[in-house]
Amino acid sequence: MFIEEISILGLKNNCLHEQRFKQRTERKNHMDDMKQLLPHREPFLFVEKIEKATDEEIIGYRTFTDKDFFFKGHFPGFPVVPGVILIESMAQCGGAGIKSLNKLGDGALFFLATVVKAKFKSPVKPGDTLKMVVTNLRISENMLRQSGKAYVGDNLACSAEWMCIVGSAE
Repeated sequence: MFIEEISILGLKNNCLHEQRFKQRTERKNHMDDMKQLLPHREPFLFVEKIEKATDEEIIGYRTFTDKDFFFKGHFPGFPVVPGVILIESMAQCGGAGIKSLNKLGDGALFFLATVVKAKFKSPVKPGDTLKMVVTNLRISENMLRQSGKAYVGDNLACSAEWMCIVGSAE
């Protein structure tokens, strides 16, 4: 009986290991997809996955881990994602969605120009998955205006509106 329990425990640990490996592999694949849509790279790439992208709405996700660079100093003993990172995450989500729709061409880059109506409702901590819901307010060849809400579970973490200037790397 004792040997059977050890075998079962070994299988459970093996299954957990496989599950964690699968999650890491899926996260890496999603991040590779984002690198096709955004010029950002680690440690400043804050979108892992785009679930939906339409002319009206973009939905994306990012799971923050204790390995994210900003947690070390913000704040020791009570790590939270800085508000500016939450806004940057939503803006990147919006930009990745627009790029995936091929709205402004392959060479388009988005430069954050203004942020208004930013509100922070609840802290985002290591281990939290942020769901970003971005609404396209205006899309033109020179400018992109969007609003967004970011959730952890059903709780609103923050909301804001922003405008990006559309440019090119050339």
